[in-house]
Amino acid sequence: MALVAQLFCWQTLTTMVLALTVFVFLLEFSKQWRRSPRYPSGPTRIPLLGNMLQVDFQNLHGCFRELRETFGDVFSLQMARTPVVVLNGLDAVREALVQKSEDTSDRPYSPVYHHLGFGPSAEGVIMARYGEAWKEQRRFSLTTLRNFGLGKQSLEQWVTTEAAFLCSAFASKKGRPFDPRYLLSCCVTNVISSLTYGNRFSYDDQKLQKLLSLLEISLKEDTGLIREVVNEFPVLLSIPGLPQWLFQGQRAFFDILDEFLKEHKETLDPAHPRDLTDAFLMEMEKVKGIPGTSFNPENLRMVIGDLFTAGMATTATTLQWALLLLLLHPSVQRRVQEEVDRVIGRSRRPTVKDQAHMPFTNAVIHEVQRFSDIIPLGVPHRTSRDTEIQGFFIPKGTTLIANLSSVLKDESSWEQPYRFHPEHFLDAKGHFVKPEAFIPFSAGRRVCLGEPLAKMELFLFFTSLLQDFNFVLPPGNPLPSDKPNISFILNPQPFQLCAMPR
Repeated sequence: MALVAQLFCWQTLTTMVLALTVFVFLLEFSKQWRRSPRYPSGPTRIPLLGNMLQVDFQNLHGCFRELRETFGDVFSLQMARTPVVVLNGLDAVREALVQKSEDTSDRPYSPVYHHLGFGPSAEGVIMARYGEAWKEQRRFSLTTLRNFGLGKQSLEQWVTTEAAFLCSAFASKKGRPFDPRYLLSCCVTNVISSLTYGNRFSYDDQKLQKLLSLLEISLKEDTGLIREVVNEFPVLLSIPGLPQWLFQGQRAFFDILDEFLKEHKETLDPAHPRDLTDAFLMEMEKVKGIPGTSFNPENLRMVIGDLFTAGMATTATTLQWALLLLLLHPSVQRRVQEEVDRVIGRSRRPTVKDQAHMPFTNAVIHEVQRFSDIIPLGVPHRTSRDTEIQGFFIPKGTTLIANLSSVLKDESSWEQPYRFHPEHFLDAKGHFVKPEAFIPFSAGRRVCLGEPLAKMELFLFFTSLLQDFNFVLPPGNPLPSDKPNISFILNPQPFQLCAMPR
């Protein structure tokens, strides 16, 4: 009898598995059958997982480049439960992000960030859904940053002072070989820290060193197949200890930010606000008791986390690329220095006003951004209603990935898309021009809110360094590679240089 019962159990289990398999197949086929004939085509999906096993999550933009060759500028993928449409080329990206921005400015649901406190009342700025809370926080962030100096001479002086600290740190190397990554990250971190926390760190501060190390770990945790699987099947986040194990760096990074917030709350003086954090805390007091407000303690840490992460990683990485490309193109370095000497000289520090008189330097900085292409896929969008892009029907709730790399390396827009070529930004008379296909900060309503700050930092840090130093390869070192380390942010491979005083 026991054997019969066991066989019966196995037969029942097998029947249930087969029935579930048939159901999943039928569900998948019904989804495809319901799709509009004008929905973009894409690779064949497998039940339940869709295309997740066919996509290289460690090199998404390379994978998308290959899929574009097969399926065209607008193609679709299915990431388990999530429909995704990838947009390639200037026409498709601009139509989606600019012309149809009202339809495409939402963000996809991201349960993978719940372990950090992300949720309906705490979405920050970057991944916040398109709605009143996002508009409120973006408006607050822009207004507050302007009040504390963004676009004014006060912030310019702040950045110029930090540039002097950076040059001093480079000079302390006395011409010996070193990797510039850490020092560049320090100076950029100090700018965003000054705006959000009202103070800067010494470059040898252990807390700063830990912060930068955890940021690097956090960005690595935010890529890969495991992260995507957890995001698509959020029930996995309920497994005890799994979020803590998968996202140790992210949680530790936010722990440090929480320490900063605690210190700030204890020293707040409403009569003398110091920075964005103080302004947020004061706004919380104003709206106390109003239901549904985005000014709450949980959202404060998400907003600060967004500004810190975006402000630290991107500009520092671009400056690393700038120095690497000068090593590989010494004639470009000489031309920049000639322009720096002619316009600025050696007796004063650069100012933002100088940029209008330095077309070649301006062209080099823009070409560094285009060539390095540090965030090739931008941040995902989501359709808030049915729309049409390039003649394709895109239903509400579809995740959109704007392949910025396909625009920055578009062969129809750039003379030499895969080479470092500053002349992309100069006309026949040597005047600076900016082609429409230059969109490293994305475009439309979700364009990076830190773009003005990043532009100021890049110009002032770059020209200050070129004013003081010649950058050369260490004797006997081979030429470094201009191929990136692949991640969410494309960092240059580690390299060393010598900063020789001029």
